[in-house]
Amino acid sequence: LGYGIIVAPLGYYQDFVLPHRYGLSTQNVVGWLKDKAKSLPLGLLLGLCLVTVIYWLMECLPSLWWLAVGLIMFLLTLFLTWLTPTLLISLFFKLEPLKEGELKERLANLARRAKVDIKDVLSMNLSSKATTANAMLSGWGKSRRVIISDTLLRSYSFDEIEVTLAHELGHHIHHDIPKLMLIRTVAFLLAFYLTSLALTAGVVLFSFQGISDVAGFPWLVLVLAVFMLILQPILNWYNRRIELAADEAALKLSNNPQAFIGLMTKLTDQNLIEAEPGKWAKILFYDHP
Repeated sequence: LGYGIIVAPLGYYQDFVLPHRYGLSTQNVVGWLKDKAKSLPLGLLLGLCLVTVIYWLMECLPSLWWLAVGLIMFLLTLFLTWLTPTLLISLFFKLEPLKEGELKERLANLARRAKVDIKDVLSMNLSSKATTANAMLSGWGKSRRVIISDTLLRSYSFDEIEVTLAHELGHHIHHDIPKLMLIRTVAFLLAFYLTSLALTAGVVLFSFQGISDVAGFPWLVLVLAVFMLILQPILNWYNRRIELAADEAALKLSNNPQAFIGLMTKLTDQNLIEAEPGKWAKILFYDHP
């Protein structure tokens, strides 16, 4: 809570001031605060539960707590991935099935050609908050849905929207959601294992009563943040690989390179994405090619 209060001005500048300065946001202050009133309690509750469980596991499994926490993070990721299209996105945006017509029929035919069974294709009212365009494959199992923003549906040709779905279907064909969950679980396991070593060292360095001493919480947060920061470029690299593979799948499924080029060019311009970022900026910060 204290950390959230400290970084609140930076969050306001990053999430509200800058997007408005560059014409990427249509949301007023009241709407932005309403969204924060939804997300902050959820984040705080989840964080408190995680910290409580971590310290309880430190007491019960002092040598293997990091392994148990890693497995819990995997289950939590699995649950949140399943919950995202059915509840989490619905808290902030209105989702409704794509209207019947030529576009929906073309998208259904594309899914059949790809031999992919998707629950539904939904429209998201992103324009109520932003001028950007986006699409995603979200959820898993019976909750898996393709979500396309109304800003994309409104401003892009049917061919370009078809390529968008082809990209998302590429993620499904390559089983990217379970792959991402697995690689993130491995990253969490490694980070928590290294953190356990740092906590053991902290007992000597800072005279903690043990690894479960709550006085060591700042040390826990610091070393975990550092290790996750070090691992992030690796996660970004892997994400760029699967996004590139999904692009290749989109080209094969749609067989429409001109529409693909048009889609990527328009998305780059509309979302103010840097088309050719510097080498180190790409390595450190970019999870898309």
